[in-house]
Amino acid sequence: MDEEKIRQRLLDLKAEVSGRIRAIDRDIRHEGMTADWSEQASERENDEVLESLGNSSEAELAQIKAALLRLDEGIYFHCDECGTSIPEERLELLPFTAHCVACAEKIEA
Repeated sequence: MDEEKIRQRLLDLKAEVSGRIRAIDRDIRHEGMTADWSEQASERENDEVLESLGNSSEAELAQIKAALLRLDEGIYFHCDECGTSIPEERLELLPFTAHCVACAEKIEA
């Protein structure tokens, strides 16, 4: 796998997730909220869902930043847990993963 392509993909993902976080933050702050009280109540009902999406996006952003750091340190292609090589197919599917399939399954169990 080409490290520069991986880096660019991670940077693109980072920009995408950062944009998503900014949009969620704007929605939670209710920027541009209408003056109608009933519409405001309806808009606020979604805050809990937005907050959950924001938290998931923040976690994803942290994983992307960690993957970029692992790439800089030369350890990107190896599992953080056991040190074995992470298969290319897994890295293509989850470019910010830090674990091989076996270790990921153990961690999630």
